Amino acid sequence: MRTEIMPSPTERIALVTGGSRGIGAAIVQRLAADGYTVAFTYVSSHTAADALVDTVRDAGGTAIAYQADGTDEEAFAAVVESVVNRAGGLDVLVNSAGGGTWSELTELPVAEIDSMIAINVRALVLATRAAIPHLREGGRIINIGSVNADYTGFVGGSVYSMTKGAVASFTKALARELVPRGLTVNNVQPGPVHTDANPSDGPAGETLRSRIAVERFGSPVEVAALVSYLTTPEAAFMTGASLNIDGGFSA
Repeated sequence: MRTEIMPSPTERIALVTGGSRGIGAAIVQRLAADGYTVAFTYVSSHTAADALVDTVRDAGGTAIAYQADGTDEEAFAAVVESVVNRAGGLDVLVNSAGGGTWSELTELPVAEIDSMIAINVRALVLATRAAIPHLREGGRIINIGSVNADYTGFVGGSVYSMTKGAVASFTKALARELVPRGLTVNNVQPGPVHTDANPSDGPAGETLRSRIAVERFGSPVEVAALVSYLTTPEAAFMTGASLNIDGGFSA
């Protein structure tokens, strides 16, 4: 965990789960550029987390890394408590942590099924549950789901798609639940995006690209820009939405 100088009580605070790499790291950098102090969680890579903190600092922003497994309720609650203690509240929660294995259901180990449900659903719900009491009026919850909730296109995505469908349903129901608190809840659903975990020149790159209308992978920066918009006053009328950003993959 990095320790930073205590900020003023008026700072805006964002918390991003799974923020050390890929789409999560791009979101951390974008929100920091937007003026947020950004706390983010990571599971294992100290090197990547520290490098991201340094990158944000060098760009004039503030980021704080917390090592925590989102499936561990107590560990994540401790992160939320630490973040909230900085300024008495929280303004944005981005549930970016996630992952999955593609395999036909009969070939998919039960341990992998349990892992996807734990990371993509349980951890997201626990993070949201921990954050809600501390989100200030006008706060935003932004989930990072997947276009596979609506469209799979390939064999082997049944369980992964199920978990992302759960994220979309959770977003809709929670949005209504949190209206009295002045909070919005939205779900960003990326299609194929170039990351270390899913490189555009990887084994599936050519096949995926052939299914994308714009004939290229998206970038984490493009996803982060949509997340940034959802934090603005102009997005206050949007809640309960699942927004595909997929280059026409699902069109």
